[in-house]
Amino acid sequence: MPDVYKLARGGYLGLTAVEDSLAEGRLPRNLLELIRIRASQINGCSVCTDMHSHRARKEGESDQRLWSVATWRDAPFFSDTERAALALTEAITRVADNPGGVPDEVWRQASDHFGDEDLAALVMAIASVNAWNRINIAARLVAGSFR
Repeated sequence: MPDVYKLARGGYLGLTAVEDSLAEGRLPRNLLELIRIRASQINGCSVCTDMHSHRARKEGESDQRLWSVATWRDAPFFSDTERAALALTEAITRVADNPGGVPDEVWRQASDHFGDEDLAALVMAIASVNAWNRINIAARLVAGSFR
């Protein structure tokens, strides 16, 4: 269904409004791209993995860091703040694997690095990319089609 976003224009505009809000926020763009890549990897969304990897490069991310997003726990290339955001990304993206929701320790680590407003924006960014992933996967959209 290559025209899913045209057919569901209201939904598309709603998700775009979330993205516009995040773009105007205080979270670093490269961090937003890293969490979008990680969620997209987990969900198997080739469209978003491709698109956000290219956007991250435009934000100055190195190939080394991009190649290591899936292994962020073991790779020495990420700050504690980025690790907290990536852990939260994984917990929210894999919420079905956590019967109690986001584990308290993951939430605690994230709140140690982000104030309430930034933490709320981070949650919205993670939720948003998960929505985009699911739409792209369901509609069988092709990687590279949004560049």
